[in-house]
Amino acid sequence: MTTPFDDDHLREECGIFGIYRHAEAARHVALGLHALQHRGQEAAGIVAFDGARFTAHRAMGHVGDVFESDRVMAELSGYAAIGHVRYATFGATILRNVQPLFADLAFGGLAIAHNGNLTNAMALRRRLVKEGCIFQSTSDTEVILHLVATSSKGGEIDRLIDALNQIEGAYSLVALTEGMMMGMRDPLGVRPLVMGRLDDGAMVFASETCALDIIGADFVRDVEPGEIVIVSDEGIRSLKPFTTLKPRFCIFEHIYFARPDSVVEGRSVYDVRKQIGAELARESGLPADVVIPVPDSGVPASIGYAAEAGIPFELGIIRNHYVGRTFIEPTQQIRNLGVKLKHNANRPQLQGKRVILVDDSIVRGTTSLKIVQMVRDAGATEVHMRIASPPTTHSCFYGVDTPERSQLLAASHDVEGMRKFIQADSLAFISMDGLYRAMGEVRRNPDSPQFCDACFTGDYPISLTDHWGGDEDQSRRRRAAG
Repeated sequence: MTTPFDDDHLREECGIFGIYRHAEAARHVALGLHALQHRGQEAAGIVAFDGARFTAHRAMGHVGDVFESDRVMAELSGYAAIGHVRYATFGATILRNVQPLFADLAFGGLAIAHNGNLTNAMALRRRLVKEGCIFQSTSDTEVILHLVATSSKGGEIDRLIDALNQIEGAYSLVALTEGMMMGMRDPLGVRPLVMGRLDDGAMVFASETCALDIIGADFVRDVEPGEIVIVSDEGIRSLKPFTTLKPRFCIFEHIYFARPDSVVEGRSVYDVRKQIGAELARESGLPADVVIPVPDSGVPASIGYAAEAGIPFELGIIRNHYVGRTFIEPTQQIRNLGVKLKHNANRPQLQGKRVILVDDSIVRGTTSLKIVQMVRDAGATEVHMRIASPPTTHSCFYGVDTPERSQLLAASHDVEGMRKFIQADSLAFISMDGLYRAMGEVRRNPDSPQFCDACFTGDYPISLTDHWGGDEDQSRRRRAAG
């Protein structure tokens, strides 16, 4: 759900959840999607299977609104279900794009929920349309369905592998057929996916461990990069049909996207963010009276900064958690006031003080400018901005809704130029090596980076066929070349 008061953060596009062999599968999926709501607020959907038929419900809005009706949940009967929460990119907020997508294929029904982005989807789509495929949505996920449908391979698993061998991009998928559920990640493991188990033996897939917690499931392990995990009545089996590559997990999951109570790739998100704050203090500390987070994403890093610097931590900005679509016509004057609907200064903690203001990132810089001014208006004598990530200089093409590069402040301004734009007394970002140290690494390996950090470096680990204007033949040659 968008508002005219954009909080100027990068946005994840979606979260996925699936459960197999549970009498209340769809209700558990709805709970899991609640825990993943931070990954997508535009729309939600569930597809369930009861052994004879698939049922589905999809709608625009938050999970609690989409699945609040007992009638809706009663219709989603069955022992297996997958679900999806979505944050749409520009121009794609329409019901027919809401996942999971479903199709009746030669081998039976197939439902797919997808977190990420295919970077050769348009090239594949052009080929499929020429071959006679009719698309019902503008979602790149539908490309996968058509590739499975048109595959010349035998069973559904071989067809799915054939489809995945043709795509490029970052993805975590959960898929449901009449006989199995599958969870899978791209060969670089850019997007997250974990497995869990309930006491009764039901198996769970989820984007984050916090979604396992809400239903009382035990964490089993991460689905590995390039792995397909198949859950059926015959048990669990793992396939690794792709070329083994060095993983490049999205580092921004740790900075902002994942919930702080999740454990991602074996690391506590909360602890990593505190370590980022501590590194910030070591790299760019200066005398101050108070450390203030920009809520909520700046809180763990602020705690780490304050502890390392020996400066008091206070909640100097209070967030209103109940902002949705405004009932006020969003004129430019109202837009200018909009930041106060989400954030309000806690004046007694700011007045007469030198303030360290900690946030996770600066994208366009417009909200940072307003927050710095808000803190000054509350009586701060100095406002020093500290950012828990390096400057965001490049757009993401791997499943994160990012402005065009021309709209990224760091793409056209150096740090001093950004400082002047947001009108802070000083501005500093964590260094790239400092970020990697907070992740437990010695430093970033420039020859073989440990994470996907393309939004900071422009080092894109997966081909951008559609963005570069390539065709499918070029894409195929790049894949063949490794």
